[in-house]
Amino acid sequence: MATLTQDTAAGFARLTLGHLGRPYPFKMDLILNGPEDARPPADHHPIFHGSFDWHSCVHGWWQVMRLARLYPAMPEAAEARARADAMLVPEKVAGELAYLQRPGAAGFERPYGWAWLLALHDELARHDGPWAAAVEPLACAFAARFHAFLPKLTYPIRVGTHFNISFALTLARRWAEAHDPALHALIEALARDWFLDDRDCQAWEPGGDEFLSPALAEALLMSRVLDRDAFAAWFAAFLPRAAQGQPGTLFTPALVSDRSDGKIAHLDGLNLSRAWCWRAIGAALAPHPLAPLIARTIEDHLAASLPHVAGDYMGEHWLATFALLALAGD
Repeated sequence: MATLTQDTAAGFARLTLGHLGRPYPFKMDLILNGPEDARPPADHHPIFHGSFDWHSCVHGWWQVMRLARLYPAMPEAAEARARADAMLVPEKVAGELAYLQRPGAAGFERPYGWAWLLALHDELARHDGPWAAAVEPLACAFAARFHAFLPKLTYPIRVGTHFNISFALTLARRWAEAHDPALHALIEALARDWFLDDRDCQAWEPGGDEFLSPALAEALLMSRVLDRDAFAAWFAAFLPRAAQGQPGTLFTPALVSDRSDGKIAHLDGLNLSRAWCWRAIGAALAPHPLAPLIARTIEDHLAASLPHVAGDYMGEHWLATFALLALAGD
């Protein structure tokens, strides 16, 4: 099974460092409350104004800092740390916090960007540096938003795009385990309430612009919430024909017809995120008769999209993060 190597890590890091501070093109998530709001992205987002959009910049930072921790001697690691010294500082974090207080910003980046910011803080906390302390107020602000939002989310959001709640809670749960026991307990309770009784998933996916598998994102979350025996029982009921490779959509890589189309290019992310999910699910089930099928499925999905992490900016600004998930997990 393919794994992360230092050469691959260096390539991912070079790719992402090349656009973390790139000012344009940038897709703003902005409600204009007056003409004074029509300002450059960096004025609104002192840190996260590169990589085409806010959330891609956040998880680009997560990616390069994780790679710097895994391979501290590579030259790209030194560059990532130097960039962090310049950018992940209290005065710039204050600017990001100010944006959250704007009228109309309550739903900004909910829940995908929220979760990635928590993942970034969790990664920074694993480093010997000042960056986690600097970013902590922003992480706490997004945690507070999770606390306010989740109790009123009557129904789980099961789409395969940024709004998927299972993906967000998988990332947020890991942060909360170390930093916010109350949020951790809330996530665990909601996952059980929403998903514990799910049976015989039909997996009518993918949609034409999805980068997450609703079925596998849910299964991944449940693999973190339940113990091994409970998860194995849940999974057997959730995908009762998995041993026969059914539903076939979960075992077949998505076809990407046009990688210059930003939405269609999402399907490369789907292949990579499925590889991540299957790897984690397989580890949670191990040992299990499905292991050979899971291993083949991971390799098929990696072969379909790993060669296309670079090439067009519509994928290049974010796919390396999902390739890192696929190769090394979260």
